[in-house]
Amino acid sequence: MAKENRAELQGKVLQLADLVAYQDGTVASRMIVNNRAGSITLFSFDEDEGLSEHTAPYDAVVTILDGECEVWVAGQTHQMKAGETIIFPANVPHALSGITRFKMSLTMIRE
Repeated sequence: MAKENRAELQGKVLQLADLVAYQDGTVASRMIVNNRAGSITLFSFDEDEGLSEHTAPYDAVVTILDGECEVWVAGQTHQMKAGETIIFPANVPHALSGITRFKMSLTMIRE
C-alpha cells in the first residue's frame, strides 16, 4: 500500500479485519503504518497457510482479528483466536499456521 493510501486511513475509525481480504490458497497483506519507530501490517491467511519459523531483530506484537491459528514461540505452542494477542520477543524463533482462515495484525517495534 502506497504511503499516500496509508495516509487516507489516518484520523478514521477502522475495523482492521475489514482492511485485508482473504484470498484462496495464499497469504495477503496490507501495511497501514510504516515509519522509523515501527510498522503495522495486516495479514489474511487461507486455511492451512502460515509463516514458517523465523526470527526478527525487533519485538513483534500479533493480535488475531478473525479465525484461529496455532503459534509457536521459543519452543512453546499456543492456540489463538480472534481478540487474543501475543508478543514475539526480538531474535526468538517463532512461526504460525492457520487452523481456520484467519486474519492478524502485526506491529513491529523498531526503536
